[in-house]
This record gives sequence, structure tokens and C-alpha cells, in this order.
Amino acid sequence: MSKLTKLNTLALTLLITGSIDSVRNLPVSALFGSSLVFFFIFAAIMFLIPTALVSAELASNISEGGIYQWCRLAFGEKMGFLAVWLQWINNMVWFPTFVLFIAGTATYLINPALSQNKYFMIAMVLSIFWGLTLVNLKGIRVSAAFTSFCAIAGLIIPMALIIVLLIVWLALGNPLQIHLTSSTILPNFHHMDNWIALSAIMLSFAGMELATVHVKDVNEPQKTFPKALAFSSIIILITMMLGSLAIAFVVPANQINLVNGTIQSFSYFLSAYHLSWLTPVLTGMLLIGALGGSISWIVSPAKGIAQAARHGFLPSFFQQENKHGVSQNLLITQAIIVSLICLVILLMPSVNGSYWLLSTLSTQLYMLMYVMMFISAIFLRNKSHYLNQGFSIPGKKVGLWTVCALGLVGCAVTLFVGFIPPSNINIGSKLNYIIIFCAGMAGLILPVFGFYIYKDRTTTKGIVIVADEAILQQTAE
Repeated sequence: MSKLTKLNTLALTLLITGSIDSVRNLPVSALFGSSLVFFFIFAAIMFLIPTALVSAELASNISEGGIYQWCRLAFGEKMGFLAVWLQWINNMVWFPTFVLFIAGTATYLINPALSQNKYFMIAMVLSIFWGLTLVNLKGIRVSAAFTSFCAIAGLIIPMALIIVLLIVWLALGNPLQIHLTSSTILPNFHHMDNWIALSAIMLSFAGMELATVHVKDVNEPQKTFPKALAFSSIIILITMMLGSLAIAFVVPANQINLVNGTIQSFSYFLSAYHLSWLTPVLTGMLLIGALGGSISWIVSPAKGIAQAARHGFLPSFFQQENKHGVSQNLLITQAIIVSLICLVILLMPSVNGSYWLLSTLSTQLYMLMYVMMFISAIFLRNKSHYLNQGFSIPGKKVGLWTVCALGLVGCAVTLFVGFIPPSNINIGSKLNYIIIFCAGMAGLILPVFGFYIYKDRTTTKGIVIVADEAILQQTAE
């Protein structure tokens, strides 16, 4: 890719913001009322900011980006594969929830009641996800341009609008469902449902490291990545906290629908202002934003695991690229796995319950990956192949250790509360929930050991030769 066609700071900022900042996450956060302010600030300090800082440092000092390369250089190939597997497989679990939001929003143009019809929603999810996979097969330039357009038309404008509608609502003195006071902002730390909110908010902040796999597609990455990550972090925190408050202020907690709660909230506002005719327009814009936001989540983790495939962890079938440089067989396999995971919707008593289970399961897997990323950052700074020419976390070793420690504590808290089922969502029996949850965790992690065996056998037979020295030399250059 020539310098003229590489991604600049604005394009990269829109790519990152469009991938992470999402109106889809607002209803989940809004469920927890006024205490969501505390949890957003807590999650920003303990996760969003550490993730952005570590991603910026690693992306600007290691020439080949991504979690696989970072953990590989810190702890070896097998740990690198485990990390990228966690990043990839968590997305397989997360995709159905994301596409459920798209499908749920689309039902507002047809019949809102369809959002609770499991079979209709599964059919919508599969159709949408396979369509997005086909878009990604066109390459990073097409997907980045598509994401930038969608981020502006379907994310920034609707997010700004819901915040403006909230300001007008407050100015007119309309009734509020929650009130922000010193006593309500701080959660009841003995009530576990409050802490369960953290799992949803943490997941909504995840993904800062995804864009780093495109380090070779970015113009002057040592400067561009830190700027784009800083701008993205600020935009994401402000818009998501205010957007969640807009829903919490207007919609009663027991009426918030996790699947189509965002358009539900817009409908409340627009109906009050006699602007209901705008609902279909906003529905279309939200669909555009959601479609764009999913692009990076489909291609970036796949690109990360393609790095591991080139080192012999996967058969050569998954290394094949099309004329656009996309691992087409890997993306198609990914779509098949997502299609199978969608069937979990049939195992839960409600669409909301399925949505929560898949979201939490995805969060747990992702947090394990972030634990590995923060530990890798500590070990990598003094490695010989570290460029030391890009961004570094301020404060030298103390600054690095402090940032990584904050991130690790945030991950640990999230991992703990993730095993606790919520009481305000229909998940069926707690025992059934825990069995499905634990079985899901085990079933999604255990395949890693099978790939280890495959790697060892093919390497022993001389089928795979991993050019570590050449890669380290390339990094040093």
C-alpha cells in the first residue's frame, strides 16, 4: 500500500471510534441508573485509558502490530496464539449480540414485537453477518472507507442528537426516571447487580488494540496511532456516558429492551416532541452506524489469527488470501462458527437473556486476553527488538507498571463479577445459566491445546518452518 493511500489520523480515529463507540451498548449501561456514572469513570480509569496507552506504546514501537505479535515476542509463540485465540473466539461469541442489535433495530421498521421472536432474530442475524463478511472480503481500504462513512452518518450524528434531545428534555423540566445525587451516583457496593454493570461497560470499552493489526496500512504509525487512540478515547467516554444517561433519564429501567432499547429511547423523545415521523429516519441511521461498527470486528481479529496461521498453528488452507490481501477462507470459516453460536439463542428463555449470556461470555474471554496484553507490555519494553522511537507511557518504569496494574485490577474485577448472573434479566434458573456459561468458557478455550498439538506435529515433520530470526530482524529494522 503506497504512502498516499495509507490511513491518516482522521481515518484511523474514525475506524477505532466506529468500531468501539456504539449506541448498541447504551441500553445495557442505562439499566443501572444513576450509578452508571461511577462505573463509566471507574471503567475509564481502570481499563479504557490503560488499554489505549498500552496499545499506543506497543503499536508505535513494534513494527508488526497486534496481540499475537506482542505476546509472541514477550512469552513465545504458544502464548501468542492463546492471546490471539482469545481475541478471535470472543468475537465469535460477541458477533451474535452485535447483530442482534442491528436486527432488533431493523424490526422497528417492520414490527417491534419481532425483536422477541427467536427464530426471526436468528434469520436476521445470519443474513446480516454473512453480508458484512462479503464486504470485508473487498479489503481494508474498502472496509475503512465504509466504516468512516457509517461512523459519521450512523454514530456521531445519532449520538449527538440523543444528547441534544436529553438537554432539551432537562431544560423543559420533563419528568426523570433517575436523579443524580451524591447518594445515587455511588453504587450500593453490597448489591452485586450494581457490580454486574461493570461487565457490560468494560465490554463496551474493549477493542482499542484491534486497529493495531493494520500498522502497515497506517501513515507514520509512531505518530498516528497515539493521536488516534487519544482522540478515540475521549470521544468514546463522553458520548457513551451521556448517551446512556439519556436513556436512563427517560425510559423506566423495567421497560428497557437490551436489543432495541436505543431506538426505543429515541421514540420516547420524538413522541414527546411530536416528531415521531423522524423515527424511521433515525432507525435507518442507527442501522448504518451498526453496520459500519462491525466491519473492524470482523476483519481485525481474523487478521490477527492469520498471523498465527503463518507460523504453523493453522493449516495452510486458512492462510490463503484473495487479491485484496484478505484471508478469505478464515473469514468464511468465522461466519460459519458465528452461525452455529447463534443457536444459543434457542437455549435461553428470552432474547434479553441470550443477549446477556453471550455478552458476558465474550467479556470474560476478552478480559483474559487483556491480562496477557498488560503483562506483555511490562516484559516487552526492555526487549532488544523494541524500537524505542515511538510513543512511551510517561513515567518510565513506574508509569508503565502503574498503568498496567490499573488495567490488571480492572480485568480481575470484571472476571469475578462476570460469573454472577443478573437478577433483573430473565435468564431462567441460575444453575442452568452457570452450567451453560462454564461449558461455554471451557468449550471455547480447550481447542487451543488441539492447535498446539497440530503445531508441534507439523513442525516436527518439517512441514512448517517458522522464520523467527527473519521476523525479529524485520522488527528491529
